[in-house]
Amino acid sequence: MVDEPVRRGRRPFAVLGAVALLTGLAVAASGSPVLRAWNAGGSVTSIEARPEFHDPARLAQAWASPVAASYRRFSYEYQSNPSFCGPASVANLLHSLGLEAAQADMLRGTAFRPWFGVLVNGLTLDELADVVRTRLDRPVHVVRDLSLPAFREAMKRSNDPDRRMIVNFHRGPLFGRGAGHFSPILGYLADEDLVFVGDVNDHYRPFLVGSERLWRAVTTIDGASGKGRGLVIVEATPRRGNPG
Repeated sequence: MVDEPVRRGRRPFAVLGAVALLTGLAVAASGSPVLRAWNAGGSVTSIEARPEFHDPARLAQAWASPVAASYRRFSYEYQSNPSFCGPASVANLLHSLGLEAAQADMLRGTAFRPWFGVLVNGLTLDELADVVRTRLDRPVHVVRDLSLPAFREAMKRSNDPDRRMIVNFHRGPLFGRGAGHFSPILGYLADEDLVFVGDVNDHYRPFLVGSERLWRAVTTIDGASGKGRGLVIVEATPRRGNPG
């Protein structure tokens, strides 16, 4: 997270220097506010070394699931810059519901103003939920502080065509590097307990990860809000009820 908001009214060369600095900070943050120490004193072997991470056969199976298939109605949209993982996730979610959307438009009509295309402080989980509510007239729920069994149950329900999910996680417990991030959940392979994460960063691309490993990345604290990370759950058709 950038510690200080951008101030306007400086001389042009100073402004350009600030843009370069802020862009660099946004790159380092991988698109979301920086987390307090996530793995103090520990070491992490990246999930990129796991055989399932980008396994073609498993990915083909995952893409064939009903929710994942709905995300292919449009070309999958990757974040335009490292601060736009949230808007890109929302745009993809809208695509999955058959709606036209572009990440550049996702913040219009909201309180969030990119500066020279950079969303300086990123978005918190609750803020992203508000963006979804602005763009979509459907029930939107924020879910956090789930136990591992409850998280697995939520992942099982990610295959339900009547709902969509965006997950907020810290990259550290998964990759041993990075910071906070948003991406849609595209589905769940129950037989192998693998979550299909539609990563909006084109370096990682959609990948498979064990539910417990992802849960550890989700049950971290967002340093910007002081709250736990979690899920934004969207009901695809207007209806009442709590997603659980």
